[in-house]
Amino acid sequence: MAGNGDVDIQGKQWQRLLRRHRGQKVKDENNGVMSGGKNNIFLQLNWTEWVLDPAEGFYYVWIQVMILPIVYNCVIIILRYILTCFSAIALNYLPVWLTLDYLSDVMYIADMIITLHTGYLDQGILIKDLTRLKDRYLHSKRFLRDLASLLPTDFLYFAFGIQTPLVRINRLLRLPRLNEALDRMETRTSYPNTFRISKLMIYIFVLIHWNACLYFALSNYIGFGSDRWVYPNMTDPQFASLRRQYFYCFWFSAQIFTTVGDTPLPNREEEYLFMIADLLIAVLVFASIVGNVGNVITSLRDRDNVFFPDHELVKAYLQSHYISKELRQRIDNWYQHLHINKKIMRENEILQHLPVHMRTEIAVSVHLSTLSKVTIFQSCEKSLLEELVLKLTPQVFSPGEYVCRKGDVGHEMYIIKDGKLAVVADDGITQFAVLSEGTFFGEISILNIKGNKSGNRRTANIRSIGYSDLFSLSKEDLRDVLSEFPAAKSHLEEKGRQILTKMGMLEESGEVEKKEAEKVDKKIARAENNLEVLQTKLARLMVELESSNQKLQIRVEQLESEVAALLASPGNREEREIMQGRGEGIVAWPMGTSIANFSHLIAS
Repeated sequence: MAGNGDVDIQGKQWQRLLRRHRGQKVKDENNGVMSGGKNNIFLQLNWTEWVLDPAEGFYYVWIQVMILPIVYNCVIIILRYILTCFSAIALNYLPVWLTLDYLSDVMYIADMIITLHTGYLDQGILIKDLTRLKDRYLHSKRFLRDLASLLPTDFLYFAFGIQTPLVRINRLLRLPRLNEALDRMETRTSYPNTFRISKLMIYIFVLIHWNACLYFALSNYIGFGSDRWVYPNMTDPQFASLRRQYFYCFWFSAQIFTTVGDTPLPNREEEYLFMIADLLIAVLVFASIVGNVGNVITSLRDRDNVFFPDHELVKAYLQSHYISKELRQRIDNWYQHLHINKKIMRENEILQHLPVHMRTEIAVSVHLSTLSKVTIFQSCEKSLLEELVLKLTPQVFSPGEYVCRKGDVGHEMYIIKDGKLAVVADDGITQFAVLSEGTFFGEISILNIKGNKSGNRRTANIRSIGYSDLFSLSKEDLRDVLSEFPAAKSHLEEKGRQILTKMGMLEESGEVEKKEAEKVDKKIARAENNLEVLQTKLARLMVELESSNQKLQIRVEQLESEVAALLASPGNREEREIMQGRGEGIVAWPMGTSIANFSHLIAS
């Protein structure tokens, strides 16, 4: 009885875990412990309704586990079977290899089941309907590829023998799953550059490994030790060990690809063809990758920074300021959503190198389907759409995040491209309405609608249900666009009045006119007061100007009389003659009179 109770308690723990994935509440009942049993446990676990969220940690861990069988098939299977190379490995460890083979097949089958029960996002909301999941997966190319990778080609062993090459080569069709796992790891790692270099080195290792297997198989075909180029004769104990065979072939292959060291010259046509192929690969691949690792990393980083926000800087900032783990997880999930679903946030920066008309055509072709679903734009001319698409700014909101709150100052309106948003009460729970793709909101706060009691304040709380893609249009851009299209402006204002009337936020026309008249009277009175002040200042300036003119005239007359007296004295005849010789308009001062004295005279 105690054993059954322990097993049943463990069953209830798994039941809580599965129900947590489905978002259901768990009621803690003890009836299962009394009537427990293993059969009751499996009845309680409803595997047919279990749906996995691809953004959760379990899915991430699973695809990392799937790296093992895929890498095994890429490396070990090639090592054993390709062109019958290293046959000693297959003979000595045949039970181990067969066990690993069929264990990897079981993991492939489990991966198909998990893929079948993995949800996907539709309008930003996770789809958990198993019928839709089955229909989507079974009618996809991915299902055909997964099914082809599990074809029972092992039955060919009975026809061609246990050492037949290329029997399980179809297992390599799961390579896209490996790329998905590596991409997920790259988005989560704190050192993406180091990860990219490591991934590149793994690719190089696999390439050298395959080439080493082909070299050993070619040496076996030509004959071991027949010349200096092929693998030495195994009769020599130094080259008979399995470890020496693999290390020698790997070293030889690495020498060819990296062109480091001296390799023996080929003697036969097969050897020449092998060397030519390897050298071409070395020139085309390693000369462009290994020789330019820094450029590759820089270009990848620049591309990511253009397409997506710079997550590395954000991570460094959060770590330096000791931000809470919960908030950091939300930011990581938001960035992961952008990267996985290829949500481009900087379209204008990407297309800025194109001419304006090409950029406009591209923007219209990409966003026309979204704009055509907006009611105010359905009957608008093409020029309006061309103006709007260049001013739209994409934004992505996480589940539960508020797009706007009631009472906030509105600076932009929003158009829903993908996802669903809820109009909620102040408590954040009660939903009044659900907004879906093609809906627009926020125009009330940025349109100057007469009689709006809230002014430019938000009139509702809008919260994202799932991941939502929105276009925002600022108040200034909307005003510039609608100034050329009065029909669309009138439609927006009329819709805003209808919404305000339903909410009781629109004043009656009489009150609006009365307030407008009061505003005009206040403006007139203010203008009259300003006019009186300006007239007073003007009168003061006229009086000051007249006084200054009188003083200046008196000083000029005094200066003229003093200059005439100085010129009339006998000692100044020569200066008078010089002055007359120079012409009119030239003034000279008497001999012996300094510049300082003359300046003092003028100033007095």
